[in-house]
Amino acid sequence: MRRGMVEVGMAQAKKVQRSEKVTSGRRAGGMMRDSDYAALAQFRYQIRSFLAFSEAAAVKQGLTPTQHQALLGIKGFVRPGPATVGDVAKFLLIRHHSAVELINRLAKLGLVSRTNDPEDARRVHLKLTKKGEQKLQALSRKNLEELRRAASPALGRLLTSFGEPSGA
Repeated sequence: MRRGMVEVGMAQAKKVQRSEKVTSGRRAGGMMRDSDYAALAQFRYQIRSFLAFSEAAAVKQGLTPTQHQALLGIKGFVRPGPATVGDVAKFLLIRHHSAVELINRLAKLGLVSRTNDPEDARRVHLKLTKKGEQKLQALSRKNLEELRRAASPALGRLLTSFGEPSGA
C-alpha cells in the first residue's frame, strides 16, 4: 500500500511540474513551484515511512528505537577511535546525562561495554558486545533491505524531481 501511495504522489508531482512554466530551469524570483512542495512532501513521507519500519524492526528485536540508534551510533558514527558517551549524545541529539542513562540501560542488557580512556579518566569508551553486534547487524540488514526494496527508487526520483535552485 505504501508503494502505491508514493507512486500516486510522484505522478501528481510530475503532472504539476509539467503544467508549470519554468524558464531555463530556474524559478523566477526564487519562488517555489507546486512540484517542489509535492516533492518535499513525498520525500518527508518516505522518511517517515522508513523510520516507522525501522522503529518496528527495533521493537521486534527487543530494543527501543533510541537504543537501536545508539548502537548504530556507537558502531558507525565515530571515527577515528572508540565512541564516547558524548559522541552518542551528539549522534542522537540528546543531552549528555540522557546519553549516560541510555548507555546504562544498554550495558544492563549486555549490548555495550565500557572502558576508561587511558589518557583521560573522565572519558569512557564504548564498544558493542557480541550480543550488541548481533542485534545491530540483524537490524541493519533489515533496514538496508527495506531501503533497497521500497525507498531507494522513490527517494531517487524525488531528489531528481527538485529543480535547480534560483541563482545556480
